[in-house]
Amino acid sequence: MKILVTGGLGFIGSHVVAELQNEGFEVVIIDNLSNSTIDVLEGIIAITGIELVFEKIDLRDKSLVVDFFKRHHDINGVIHFAASKAVGESVELPLLYYENNLNTLIYLLQELQKKESANFIFSSSCTVYGQADSLPITESAPIKKAASPYGNTKQIGEEIILDTCKVVPNLNAIALRYFNPIGAHESIRIGELPLGTPQNLVPFITQTAIGKRTQLSVFGDDYPTEDGTCVRDYIHVVDLAKAHVMALTRLINGSNKDNFEVFNIGTGKGSSVLEVIHTFEEVSGKKLNYKIVGRREGDVISAYADTHKANTILKWNAKLNLKDALLSAWKWENK
Repeated sequence: MKILVTGGLGFIGSHVVAELQNEGFEVVIIDNLSNSTIDVLEGIIAITGIELVFEKIDLRDKSLVVDFFKRHHDINGVIHFAASKAVGESVELPLLYYENNLNTLIYLLQELQKKESANFIFSSSCTVYGQADSLPITESAPIKKAASPYGNTKQIGEEIILDTCKVVPNLNAIALRYFNPIGAHESIRIGELPLGTPQNLVPFITQTAIGKRTQLSVFGDDYPTEDGTCVRDYIHVVDLAKAHVMALTRLINGSNKDNFEVFNIGTGKGSSVLEVIHTFEEVSGKKLNYKIVGRREGDVISAYADTHKANTILKWNAKLNLKDALLSAWKWENK
């Protein structure tokens, strides 16, 4: 089976590529290197011992997408990560986000609908739920009005895939709604390497611990949670990567009842910002310089997954815990 992974040199994409290769899939990577580096390719090859086909392509250029599928007419499936993902940046640059996150999706689907059969996995997000009415969050929870253009592109992206699947029966798709991926591969060959200022908590923690950042800001301690800080569901990126393999296998085997399905991918456990900080201090032996500051606009209070659907239907379970993830992230930062 030949699988295209777009954004395959990114944080999540690179871990998925490694898992796919370990399971015997032939992988082709497309990445425009806007938020990754070519060094990641060497890391993946070091883990798997398998050479990779990599093409530097900007998927916003439709002619390049068409040309790619002409040359790789034997692609059996696509896992689509290539997207811009910084919430704050999306507010400042909405058109860039709509162009990059929606046009690229459309161009890929236009090529896949030409095939006799095609499998598609979409990198979605728990951001589609906003502040859910009840916890843990199930897949049937209402989709709330997006708080940012980034979040809106995930909602619209799912709608585009659903509408396409309704009229293209040869297309089978799954949207995986991630909660908060963290950590690094056990080999410490690949991990999260944000270019510029980190947008996520854990890279900011590790960069503060190692001295790249002078102080970590905790945005608000007056939320209605146990310690007043926001609660999130932090999942080890390797567990998340394995979920993609299980989802792809489901599509290939034709086990799906509908040709568009959605699954939450999380641990089912919420951890507060302060809990993450203190757990990191425990596993690293480092004392963090952090400061409580005002709330950040757009932050939901609490979000963690009900994973029953993924556990039972995909036969997938998160196996690594918060300590495992934070220790691997710290080892990666040191490397």
